Amino acid sequence: MKIGIYIGSFDPVHKGHIRLARHLLKKHYVDHLLIVPTGNYWNKQDLTPIEERVGLLKLFENEDLEIETEYNSLPYTYQLLRKLKERYPDDELDLILGADNLLHFEDWKNAWEIMKYPWIILKRDGIDIRQNMERLKKKDYVVVNDIREYDISSSYIRENIGDYEKVKDFIHKKVYLRYRKILDNKS
Repeated sequence: MKIGIYIGSFDPVHKGHIRLARHLLKKHYVDHLLIVPTGNYWNKQDLTPIEERVGLLKLFENEDLEIETEYNSLPYTYQLLRKLKERYPDDELDLILGADNLLHFEDWKNAWEIMKYPWIILKRDGIDIRQNMERLKKKDYVVVNDIREYDISSSYIRENIGDYEKVKDFIHKKVYLRYRKILDNKS
């Protein structure tokens, strides 16, 4: 089985995240998709508690789209991939990356180890994927060309969460309502 590994803070999960996940499954880029919300990742702090973000993502879980709940606190991608390979030794794990990650990929902790896995790359305006992959000398990848790029920012949603009219095009209403409740309980 081909399992897509989709890592991010998902703070909060928005329509672009879910649209992409469903697209990867529908178009058979992967057979199964594992969404991995990160705890306090090495480059992101002050996130909404992981249990809350997992709960929001679980609203979209089904037999093909699974939300990871065991390895969310690992700080580096290579550590996560090691653990998942132990769990799924006979399956192909495909790492899903935005093309913006290619620009400085060599700076990632144990980048060489992550390079062993096939990648599914999401286009970003202004980034030459082919050129970056040649620079990285990576050949086992596929580019998702058949989905429109969505400019949705979780930061924008967080900054405007008090005004549903400003965020309604970007976040599912059920997520919005639960996320507001989470934030209200934090105050």
